[in-house]
Amino acid sequence: MTSNDPQADKVRIASYNLRKCVGTDWRRDPHRALDVIAGLGAQIVALQEADKRLGARPAALPAALAQARGFVPVDHGGGADSLGWHGNAILVTAEVRIDAVHRLDLPGLEPRGALIADLVHRDRPLRVVATHLGLRRRDRRQQVARIRDALAALAQRPSVILGDMNEWSPRVGLEPLADYEVIAPGRTFHSTLPMAALDRIALSKGLDLVAAGVSDHPLARRASDHLPIWAEITHSAEYATLTA
Repeated sequence: MTSNDPQADKVRIASYNLRKCVGTDWRRDPHRALDVIAGLGAQIVALQEADKRLGARPAALPAALAQARGFVPVDHGGGADSLGWHGNAILVTAEVRIDAVHRLDLPGLEPRGALIADLVHRDRPLRVVATHLGLRRRDRRQQVARIRDALAALAQRPSVILGDMNEWSPRVGLEPLADYEVIAPGRTFHSTLPMAALDRIALSKGLDLVAAGVSDHPLARRASDHLPIWAEITHSAEYATLTA
């Protein structure tokens, strides 16, 4: 599924666990987190731990700050205080149209969820699933299976599942994604000394990978305990068959 010929509909997507905007220096600094996000050059960004943990879960990254930097937060309908759903949020740039949003609770020992957005970029549809999977492998398998069930119940659309998948193994743990192309661009955790590729991107049929990477620079190493990942993707020749 890998393409060496970037097409005109190429879109850059990214994923970033914000750690509630608390850096490795233990300062909460949403402006710094936004500097890292803006530097990714992505049109679509999935965020994890975008809200504080307690009470009404107020946004750790205020929507107004994101909007001031040219991002539109996907409205999940969960209330004015929270940017995310179970901490998962999606930011898009003005060139991306938001068609629909779905919230999903996930099974497991601890509360987890996924945010599903039906988007359109340059007249091409794309479904983006932002998630943060659990710490136990058996929970992760159940959570990914639940996401796949939810996608199967929706109208067919080329889909990307991305986020902090909390899986240390490169071989096992994400079996429900066997028919997806699962991309681990590089080691992302812990940002000060990256040892594990916990953050991943999974592409359905109808999508091609052009390039992918980890944004590893001094600011990113301070802004969170995870490094952000990015990928450039296009719709493949299979896309026409899927949507016929």
